[in-house]
Amino acid sequence: MSIPRTTTPAAAATSNSTLARQLLDTRAQTEWLAKDLTDADAAVQSMPDASPAKWHLAHTTWFFETVILKEHLAGYTVFDQRYAFLFNSYYETLGARHPRPKRGMLTRPSLAEVLDYRAHVNDALEQLLEQKCTAALRDLLILGIHHEQQHQELLLTDILHLFAQNPLYPSFRPGEPLELNASEPTALRWLEFEGGQVRFGHEGPGFSFDCENPAHDRLIEPFALGSRLVTNAEWMEFIDGDGYAAPTLWLSDGWATVARHGWNAPLYWQKRDDQYWSMTLRGLQPVDPAAPVTHVSYFEADAYARFCGLRLPTEFEWELAGTTVPVIGNMGASKRLRPAPAAAKEGLLQMFGDVWEWTQSPFSPYPRYKVADGAVGEYNGKFMNGQYVLKGGSCVTPPDHIRAGYRNFFYPQKRWQFSGLRLAKDL
Repeated sequence: MSIPRTTTPAAAATSNSTLARQLLDTRAQTEWLAKDLTDADAAVQSMPDASPAKWHLAHTTWFFETVILKEHLAGYTVFDQRYAFLFNSYYETLGARHPRPKRGMLTRPSLAEVLDYRAHVNDALEQLLEQKCTAALRDLLILGIHHEQQHQELLLTDILHLFAQNPLYPSFRPGEPLELNASEPTALRWLEFEGGQVRFGHEGPGFSFDCENPAHDRLIEPFALGSRLVTNAEWMEFIDGDGYAAPTLWLSDGWATVARHGWNAPLYWQKRDDQYWSMTLRGLQPVDPAAPVTHVSYFEADAYARFCGLRLPTEFEWELAGTTVPVIGNMGASKRLRPAPAAAKEGLLQMFGDVWEWTQSPFSPYPRYKVADGAVGEYNGKFMNGQYVLKGGSCVTPPDHIRAGYRNFFYPQKRWQFSGLRLAKDL
């Protein structure tokens, strides 16, 4: 529930009809993603980090009901008072809530009842948008859109983890085999950047989350960035080179994690007849050697970089490079639902989409950052401890949700997200 920047003239000029279309299209997209799920699919929680699809559908609806409709639509009738306890996530200021690890115990309400809840709130949002909206209300509605887009991605990554636990390896979308790239991966080239004193942080019109602010200057040393993401073929070399068995490559906590969980390959990989396969949203598929490796933790990404005698970029190096290319790539709108090989082109490739890219930067506040008052202040500020920044979006990120300044963050041992890496080096 991040807070947007102060409304700019461009944002204030957004018409109610345009905002209504964006909002209702986003809400419809979430429901489209869940359209083929059974009630059982939508109810099960595969691990404490994941949430059932039904919970995502309801939580995003609870946000609009609690933060916007109850405060801004006169006469609004709450759909079910009990849902505030069930579908609050971690907002202490908004009351008690059902424990996160037990969300999979919520067999009731049913998926159909949650969809009725969504319809009730959607109708009320349409009524709200028939009124004259203040700039502050527009900001909240835009925030709600971006919040829901975050949960669209989480819904997909959580469903993938759930289906990967099923020995039938069910497909979220039709499981036709995806064509593998028979050619050699696009050659890795190095793009050099001079660095210098560079401005970071969101400035100008448009939406940003609070952790992307305020704008500030940083001194960046000269560096080089890999032209593309690390591939599955390159990761297989890491495996064959005993990368998972070499303690000198690993941070201490990473090595302990490898030993504790017995990691020897990315999450979802398995070997069949000397070929690697991986669980995808289209079912079990052969690993494409030319495609970017995904579902690796920060610990694994850091160890791989050491294996190569290189390093991960900082978030600021990545962002400096990311501002030089357009925000296009293999994202959720492509419906591929897994990373794709890099195109045989010059320049920086795959900066947006395919996989979230681990950086070596801890998720910490920018200079002069202040936590907002109230519930919106609980979204980012209290998580700025022990996590690392990822950049660029993934193959399931909504394309109008990502930007160069976007700061995703996860704990270093997590790997159920579409997370991979790009290499960097000093000059």
